[in-house]
Amino acid sequence: MNTDKPAIRNLEALLANGRDTALLRFSLGSEYLKQGDPAQATVHLQRAVALDPRYSAAWKLLGKARLDAGDRSAARDAWQQGVTVAEARGDQQAAREMTVFLRRLQKNAG
Repeated sequence: MNTDKPAIRNLEALLANGRDTALLRFSLGSEYLKQGDPAQATVHLQRAVALDPRYSAAWKLLGKARLDAGDRSAARDAWQQGVTVAEARGDQQAAREMTVFLRRLQKNAG
């Protein structure tokens, strides 16, 4: 646990007290990503989408965390799933953003 950052420390304390929710995991993932720890961010973001598979923002951030961790294939998978989820929910902005990320990933691969 990274306890040198107050936001992470506070969120980890909530988790330790049994408050395991998709929003809490998303918040932890976001904070770990901001601190440059994509591996730890991925752990929390994967849990967020497991708790709420329809959480399009979590899919989007999970793709970023995976990409930052150097796993382009897993990033692509997350964003593809995220686009499906976002479109099903009518979250067109998130779907467009993840589609752009997928195009960039494809472009940079070739």
